[in-house]
Amino acid sequence: MIEPIVDAARVRAEPTVILADTRCYLDGSSTREAYDAGHVPGAVYVDLDTFLAGSPSAAEGRHPLPSPEVFAAGMSAAGIGDGATVVAYDDAGGVMAARLVWMLRALGESAALLDGPPEALGAFTPESAPPAPAEFTPRPWPTELLASLDDTARAAESGAMPVIDARPADRFAGENETIDPRAGHIPGARNVPCREHVVEGALLPVDVLRQRFSDAGLTPDGPFIAYCGSGVSACHDLVVAEHAGFGHGLLYPGSWSQYSADDSRPVATGP
Repeated sequence: MIEPIVDAARVRAEPTVILADTRCYLDGSSTREAYDAGHVPGAVYVDLDTFLAGSPSAAEGRHPLPSPEVFAAGMSAAGIGDGATVVAYDDAGGVMAARLVWMLRALGESAALLDGPPEALGAFTPESAPPAPAEFTPRPWPTELLASLDDTARAAESGAMPVIDARPADRFAGENETIDPRAGHIPGARNVPCREHVVEGALLPVDVLRQRFSDAGLTPDGPFIAYCGSGVSACHDLVVAEHAGFGHGLLYPGSWSQYSADDSRPVATGP
């Protein structure tokens, strides 16, 4: 399996790699239009909302995991088959594309997140040829890599394992919530904003990343849980933590969008 984070030089050394354009915009802008306007030469388009998430609901959150069959259909349509090596990118430092990377790696597939601006792989082009369909086998999401709402709340409250929140600091503190039902965070969680891992499109040095996660209570061999607003950018924390030498990370897919919709759950505010 390829390492979780790779740069442009590493991609060039993998002649059979499939590049996946996995841009996603919270303001509703069309990712298909962005891809059609220009993308890395040869990259395939993967629609996060269609194939990397199920239908949104208060009960499950804004981006629950899709069914294995839906995910497999999306991979097949993009020309990603069993055993392929995939490198995903977006235009937000990998914060969105990490969802695809985490999902593939969770299933034992070879996938990595591009470190650095995607333009390093070639000037964007609107030209593309439809990918040849590939065979991707549907498989259940591994329960050992997932945490439920109750799992996450208990772990955060008891301190049984670190729970990290990947959202920006102001949303974590409850100062700027315009998306989800309530402002704040899960009591006991620590804030590790995923967007702060990236400066000018490139990841911070690995020793700096390692310190960020260590400060939040992570240990190299200990489990932890990551969440965000809807379970997408939490995957960036998970992939980058693996890159920095931490393992056993669990995703809470419902994340704050699910937790905050339950009025019976306590909410913490402040840094």
